[in-house]
Amino acid sequence: MIDLDKYKCGFVAIIGKPNVGKSTLMNHLIGIKLSIISPKPQTTRQSLKGFYSDETRQIIFVDTPGFLKPRYELHNRMLDIIRNSLKNSDLIVFITDANHYPTDYDRELLAEIKNLRTPKVALLNKIDLVTNDVIEEKLADLRTIFDQVKGISALKGEKTEELLEMFAEMLPFSPPLYDPENLSDLPMRFFAQEIIREKIFLNYGEEIPYSTAALIESYLEEEERVTIAATIWIERSSQKPIVIGKGGAAIKKVRLDAQRELRDFLGKPVTIELFVKIKKNWRKSNSLLNELGFKQ
Repeated sequence: MIDLDKYKCGFVAIIGKPNVGKSTLMNHLIGIKLSIISPKPQTTRQSLKGFYSDETRQIIFVDTPGFLKPRYELHNRMLDIIRNSLKNSDLIVFITDANHYPTDYDRELLAEIKNLRTPKVALLNKIDLVTNDVIEEKLADLRTIFDQVKGISALKGEKTEELLEMFAEMLPFSPPLYDPENLSDLPMRFFAQEIIREKIFLNYGEEIPYSTAALIESYLEEEERVTIAATIWIERSSQKPIVIGKGGAAIKKVRLDAQRELRDFLGKPVTIELFVKIKKNWRKSNSLLNELGFKQ
């Protein structure tokens, strides 16, 4: 039974440099994979809300893109997403890598948040890869900036309940803002698009993942099956044979991998049709970024 007078609820922005473990952390905290993951930086391009709800708290996690220096209009949009998430959050969770903290990106991001009055937590990730002396030294440095600090291993998914308790303690008293039965406020079209993009990141090397985007053209959910048509955008004609692969093998693997994950997620068969289109300089185009859902 929910006691609304004692209920805690709020937005928790997870921020950090690219590929530091933000999405992995959020997935473990909410208990299901919502954010896509790959070993490559810049996998996350848009913010994604994931909800953890129980009888005493609703923690609305906001997974944000990795902080970077903009090179394209796409990167400017990603930076805007980070800043908007910070502005609208009740708690900021900064995650950094125990091996490399503080990097230049860390310092720039800390400069972004140092004057915000929002409560702040720092998580030192990948502590299993460094010595105890290094951990203590870096935690001591973070304590000079943050209200709370903690060492974690996001990959192992340890201390999740401890983290949830710490975050909830720092949130305001409020009734739940979303239906406690829901895990996110985003439609399945978004998750389908992200899963296809994740498979591109996992199956191609070099520049291909960064110069591609996925767009869902149609999403039909029936009782027995889901049918999806999606387009992969590329920037140059020379990239098309790489994306398609010999005899269509490369794009077939992306399609089958995405179908398999969506089938497991939805609990029913999924059929995906993939098309490839050349969209020159889409990362620099305001109109094309708007089409992909990057709001100004």
